[in-house]
Amino acid sequence: MMLTALSVNVNKVALVRNTRHLGIPSVTRAAQLCLEAGAHGITVHPRPDARHIRADDVRELHVLLKTSWPQAEFNIEGNPFHNLMDFVRELKPQQVTFVPDSEGQFTSDHGWNLKQDAGRVRPLIAEARALGVRVSLFMDADPEQMALAKAVGADRIELYTEPYAAAWGTPRQQGELDRFAAAARAALAAGLGVNAGHDLSRDNLPDFVRAVPGLQEVSIGHALVADALELGYAETVRQYLQAIERGAAK
Repeated sequence: MMLTALSVNVNKVALVRNTRHLGIPSVTRAAQLCLEAGAHGITVHPRPDARHIRADDVRELHVLLKTSWPQAEFNIEGNPFHNLMDFVRELKPQQVTFVPDSEGQFTSDHGWNLKQDAGRVRPLIAEARALGVRVSLFMDADPEQMALAKAVGADRIELYTEPYAAAWGTPRQQGELDRFAAAARAALAAGLGVNAGHDLSRDNLPDFVRAVPGLQEVSIGHALVADALELGYAETVRQYLQAIERGAAK
């Protein structure tokens, strides 16, 4: 059985570091500890204002993974109409995730509307793929959009999971799981890979993995880094991997 990969988003490590000028906590050290504990990849989302991950961080992480962890995946997220494509052209990471957020947006809060945006994103997807980079599109759990994602050339979609996380533990949980499962099935039927991320945690992750078919990767940052403040990076990553295993056990 395919095990869902865990990619650790280290943005919040950089956010804490940026509050002082001491260079701590180290973003690259955090990534190294997570990879040593069994994480399958590292995710960053460098925004134009560099409020957390900075350009130097992206380059240093690229070197770390390329030289010491070549089996791990480097996933760079961001809006392809802002600063993302500069990193794609320079570094050619294994995966890039196109996210339709605005420059000053607090956090990502919606997926692409490909009925409107297909013409704009198609040439950038083609460019990234020509460079050998897998392209994932950040999408809402809308089954009707999945065929459009395939049509514009994407390799995968990343399901925006905040609505599920907000519903977890409430009477709305099962309805959200059904909706995400339907979107994943539509993506698989269209020939797309399925990733997911946003507000996933140790608590809500097993139910999501159990319900959503074909889930190849989850990208988790805020909850994982918050847990690491109490448990340490290594134990936190181990517990997230165990959460994935519990979900996969059906």
